[in-house]
Amino acid sequence: MAFKNRSPWIHQLDLDRVAVTLHGDIETDIAIIGAGIAGVSTAFFCLEQTDKKVTLFDGGRLAHGATGHNAGQLTSYFERSLSEIRDEFGDEKTRRAQGDIERTWELLDHMYTSAGLSIPLSRFLGHAGLVDFDRVMRQLGDAHVRAELGLVREEILIAKEASFVKNIPKDYSKYYSLVKQSEILSRLETKDTRFIACLSAQKGCMNSALFCQEIVKFLLLKYPKRFALYEHTHIHKVIVREDHAMLDALTAEVSAHKVVLCTNGFENISLISSNGLDINTKFHHTVRGIIGFMSGYVKKYDKPPIAISYIIGKLTELSGEYFYVTRREFEYDTNHNHNLISVGGPELTIEDTTEYVRERDYPKEAEKEIDTFVHEVFEGKSDVLSQYEFKWHGLMGYTPNGIRVVGEEPKHPVLLYNLGCNGIGILPSIYGGNRIAHIISDKKLLPSIFDPK
Repeated sequence: MAFKNRSPWIHQLDLDRVAVTLHGDIETDIAIIGAGIAGVSTAFFCLEQTDKKVTLFDGGRLAHGATGHNAGQLTSYFERSLSEIRDEFGDEKTRRAQGDIERTWELLDHMYTSAGLSIPLSRFLGHAGLVDFDRVMRQLGDAHVRAELGLVREEILIAKEASFVKNIPKDYSKYYSLVKQSEILSRLETKDTRFIACLSAQKGCMNSALFCQEIVKFLLLKYPKRFALYEHTHIHKVIVREDHAMLDALTAEVSAHKVVLCTNGFENISLISSNGLDINTKFHHTVRGIIGFMSGYVKKYDKPPIAISYIIGKLTELSGEYFYVTRREFEYDTNHNHNLISVGGPELTIEDTTEYVRERDYPKEAEKEIDTFVHEVFEGKSDVLSQYEFKWHGLMGYTPNGIRVVGEEPKHPVLLYNLGCNGIGILPSIYGGNRIAHIISDKKLLPSIFDPK
């Protein structure tokens, strides 16, 4: 019997909550398409920073997309080398972008405080393990860039036992510390002696789907006349005009002064210009989809929350470049305290994001890869695990350059974007929501690497 897509984050939602579907034509100031972490954050900051009426739409249910099918990690780095980003965008834009994402922790705290949330949010020193000289040099190169740009440097530990230590340029000596390999393995919670270096920085974990649900409850209470959420309302066509847009929801039409796409890509949405100026559809079709596969098992609570990446390189056709582990306290039942250990790494690239089916079966190959990793790297061969309580997959939208797209469509300021998961989307989505609110409220902003091109 195949294992269906079952996410621990969806498991914690209020499944008795009544969803409202749009059945008649409406007008709104800001229409936001996609009720995940990006859409909810954009709604939050637009309502807070403007007096506009905001309407949020989702073709399914609130936070049931990528936001409800991720690893739950909070990280403030890009999945591209900072050196590459500087080469593409220059010093100033790179410095501002990295600093902006790091400061998004403050925006997250602000959202928690404003909404009076009490749901779990953990913050800690997380780690990434490295196994070869090339990846160590890449991290040292990024540390050098951080130093030159005046950014906070991450801690890099290298094992004294590593054979390549003598080959590290002397100019990089101030960016790392030599320690016994046992210290690195201890941080990574592994006995796998392939790991000879470790990168440590602030990380966190939370249930982003539950976060969205609670933020929406707050917004509905605080802004009853200015905010609405419509679920099971698929916007399949957006006609962009000079000063407004028309959204076709099949059984209803929506007129909006601004439209913000907060999706992983452009799946199932037709964008049409009525003024003769082209919308960059070539860019739209270059957003590729990657399906990430994850499994989770529950253990008695015996260790604190953690997020660790194990950068091993591509092992099989299904594996990504690394495996990742998130451990957090999980309210599985009312009688015991549990940890949920979530593990991911296997992934599958699809050229057309419309091909993704959330109800697809969980492949046995992904299950086997994760189980092998858990037994051989994370838990150790001697630890016999119980069955995985959760197995899930989610669609990640990757932009062509791996940088989130946040801002106005160049020829159509009525249309804005806050999109592109790029693998690590929670903090960038929140940052994007705040930036969109700044744009709509006519705040003067400096050019950014996130600007649409």
